[in-house]
Amino acid sequence: MKAQPAISPRPTEGELEILHVLWTRDGCTVREVHDVLRPSISTGYTTTLKLLQVMHAKGLVERDDSQRAHVYRAILSKERTQKRFLVDLVQRVFDGSSSQLVLHALGSQHASREELRAIRNLLNKLDKDAS
Repeated sequence: MKAQPAISPRPTEGELEILHVLWTRDGCTVREVHDVLRPSISTGYTTTLKLLQVMHAKGLVERDDSQRAHVYRAILSKERTQKRFLVDLVQRVFDGSSSQLVLHALGSQHASREELRAIRNLLNKLDKDAS
């Protein structure tokens, strides 16, 4: 297994689409990734192959080439990738204020009762931990 770089590059939009496929499955061949993405993108198999090769070189995916069809897996978890994007967004757009991000997100998008309950539970936990 390839060693994970200290800070891997931020994935592009196309790379994120591939990562979403890899996060939902325990490894995929290029064909499997391409077949899942085909309805949403208008690129060919070789484009998917090239993107996965670039992602491997960037340290975003690992490749098991012990079989004829190489199997790719995401190196970073979905949660860790989301956190990196979120930290970057808070820094660049909200001047480092996570509360401003939350206020904007809740003020501009409808949240279900279940989501609001989960947010309240998290706030209560954070408030208790801060005490």
